[in-house]
Amino acid sequence: MAALTLRGVRELLKRVDFATVPRRHRYKKKWAATEPKFPAVRLALQNFDMTYSVQFGDLWPSIRVSLLSEQKYGALVNNFAAWDHVSAKLEQLSAKDFVNEAISHWELQSEGGQSAAPSPASWACSPNLRCFTFDRGDISRFPPARPGSLGVMEYYLMDAASLLPVLALGLQPGDIVLDLCAAPGGKTLALLQTGCCRNLAANDLSPSRIARLQKILHSYVPEEIRDGNQVRVTSWDGRKWGELEGDTYDRVLVDVPCTTDRHSLHEEENNIFKRSRKKERQILPVLQVQLLAAGLLATKPGGHVVYSTCSLSHLQNEYVVQGAIELLANQYSIQVQVEDLTHFRRVFMDTFCFFSSCQVGELVIPNLMANFGPMYFCKMRRLT
Repeated sequence: MAALTLRGVRELLKRVDFATVPRRHRYKKKWAATEPKFPAVRLALQNFDMTYSVQFGDLWPSIRVSLLSEQKYGALVNNFAAWDHVSAKLEQLSAKDFVNEAISHWELQSEGGQSAAPSPASWACSPNLRCFTFDRGDISRFPPARPGSLGVMEYYLMDAASLLPVLALGLQPGDIVLDLCAAPGGKTLALLQTGCCRNLAANDLSPSRIARLQKILHSYVPEEIRDGNQVRVTSWDGRKWGELEGDTYDRVLVDVPCTTDRHSLHEEENNIFKRSRKKERQILPVLQVQLLAAGLLATKPGGHVVYSTCSLSHLQNEYVVQGAIELLANQYSIQVQVEDLTHFRRVFMDTFCFFSSCQVGELVIPNLMANFGPMYFCKMRRLT
């Protein structure tokens, strides 16, 4: 039966004259058109499953489900509003100021001799920052911020872990400060909240992101500060900042472009895992090293730099820090020292979940009970 069927097919093929098909109807399949088109969020998850399962081992399933779950936020109190009234309103929601609560608890322990106090220089924490969060396991949401009686917004909703790089920078009154990659503006706003910036340069290369930064400044900062000499907004190539304004700043924040891991798993728009952005993604560590090196060159000898990302990747975190330090030593004979931030992990461990095996700096990893981050930050001091 099978033989008869095969013979019949052969006879049918003989009768068909393929040459009679008009040329205009012939076509060649293009593989690019038939290749499955995966959304960028799916490509991001595949990438993370391959790389982070190796980097984090047994921790990865927990981090993975947390990244895919709803993020927790903190409410950064706007000190340019009636901050005491705003704080009272947030306390009525059963939220707590995690910054001052943690610092007060740490100071009480140090006074009682229960913990070894770090050196004053390494502990220096940026002052006047108030950020409210809900307790671990509490997934309550803050209501949207509204303008207060003084005409500016009362608080700014942000990933509370994003405040840690600003706290670690350790601003002091009268500091000249640079935020090298400032947009969209949450950390820039936090820097202004400290009241320590004699001058603040907020820079970002992207015009669209600068527009977002300007919008936040207009909503949260009084006109006399925004339009005076205290804040300068620029859109320069951050990699050249060492040439433009070398040895100038007391404190520099380098919050570089990265794979923005949580955003990449939830948003198709501006997702760096789009196929069209593959090359851009591959050279990210090179760009990050260049930006950090420029930030260090812009710092005065004796000044401090904090490098930060919202990525879990050690290729974008520890390796970038080590690469920039080697670059400055070899090409500029400039020595840079990494500051120990172990105390930061101890002080804020009740609010955040830290990765204990970070070789350099500190890394906040997402956890269902405290679903902040990811946020990597490393503090450096330029010695020469």
